[in-house]
Amino acid sequence: QVQLVESGGGLVQPGGSVRLSCAASGFSFSRYTMSWYRQAPGKEREFVALITSVDDRTTYADSVKGRFTMSRDNAKNTVYLQMNSLKPEDTAVYYCSAYFRISEYWGQGTQVTVSS
Repeated sequence: QVQLVESGGGLVQPGGSVRLSCAASGFSFSRYTMSWYRQAPGKEREFVALITSVDDRTTYADSVKGRFTMSRDNAKNTVYLQMNSLKPEDTAVYYCSAYFRISEYWGQGTQVTVSS
């Protein structure tokens, strides 16, 4: 069955770094555009970054541009989100998403807490 499993979250100090991973299985990963979203307590889920399937082109939300980097490894069916210069406002549950044509899948999320 289709699975997206996020990992790498945790507690990190302001200014620190963390790398999230999302391991995919059960579908043709290389065909799918992959995205990261996040949801902070009491807020709506928001877009963070995406990477296309064709040319690995990335797009970022303005709030993370220059600090976060998304990448993919089609051989490992995995996407990554390198998060640097973290701020308390980056605290959220981070979700991995995959979509291709009418198919869309979501992971269960991983918590990232930025606090001293």
